[in-house]
Amino acid sequence: MQNVIYMFRVIIDAQRCKGCGLCIEFCPQDNIETNPELNEAGYHTARIVRQEDCTGCGMCVLMCPEACIEIYREKAEAKADA
Repeated sequence: MQNVIYMFRVIIDAQRCKGCGLCIEFCPQDNIETNPELNEAGYHTARIVRQEDCTGCGMCVLMCPEACIEIYREKAEAKADA
């Protein structure tokens, strides 16, 4: 039997993000930070620090008032049971 390992990929639409910081505040992994660069609207947006550390909990998605965050689950590898 094989165990499937999943990774999560977070996509933040920087052009829709207004930099409110709610996703940063509520990420239990402290895996989102403020981007020092401005988007086209002049906001410091959110950005992911380490994709590989995302647990896929979805707190950022739930907290985002602009609905500009998506999380995708991807199959990373399969490991055989011992």
